[in-house]
Amino acid sequence: MYLVKNKKVYFRDLGIIDYKDAWDYQEKVFSATVEQKITNRNLDPSRQQPTSNYLLFCQHPHVYTLGKSGKEEHLLLDSDHRKEKKVEYYRINRGGDITYHGPGQLVGYPILDLDNFFTDIHRYIRTLEEAVIRTLSDFRLDAGRIPGLTGVWLGYDGQTSPRKICAIGVKTSRWVTMHGFALNVNPDLSYFNHIVPCGISDKAVTSMQLELARPIAVAEVADLLRKHLADLFEMELIAE
Repeated sequence: MYLVKNKKVYFRDLGIIDYKDAWDYQEKVFSATVEQKITNRNLDPSRQQPTSNYLLFCQHPHVYTLGKSGKEEHLLLDSDHRKEKKVEYYRINRGGDITYHGPGQLVGYPILDLDNFFTDIHRYIRTLEEAVIRTLSDFRLDAGRIPGLTGVWLGYDGQTSPRKICAIGVKTSRWVTMHGFALNVNPDLSYFNHIVPCGISDKAVTSMQLELARPIAVAEVADLLRKHLADLFEMELIAE
């Protein structure tokens, strides 16, 4: 715990970036933050250096990612068919099962030292969900949670036809976070047909554009979501 919490968060929009390049970038920032925390632990609190926080937004070319608790059989395309569809595949170190990322999907990677905010992983995930729920509400979409399932849903709380609109998967070490959320704004949803999304076979996947039946710009959604994240975490966002 720090004498003064650093709630400054550097915001970076990485644009459309290869998944592996974004993952390597996350790992570099994440590792530097963890190393600073290890160094701080051996110092008197008055001599500790504040850790940095980051919020990265981006989109990815077509890619499937499998979390460390996921099942390989939930990917329904072999390597030849993946090449045919020009989609990459990575096993990664976040929680959760398999998901898809692609153009038209807003991906957010908060790399936060939760000692600067609150040290509660459950609360952290629920706060990410809440920011997405509030953003969807701005578009008059009634979204919420389904007990026992991570992410944000339409048709939740016993309603008919539950549809997932945002997936969440994170990694933490020493209260530092990486990976994050993927909100379907206007992606090609057909790519979800080739996986068992998040290991859930009996629920559909949707997007903002499909639900609203009109074009939705990723940039418009990103501006609103960034503001809700800043409010909920009480961040001081610094655009770079």
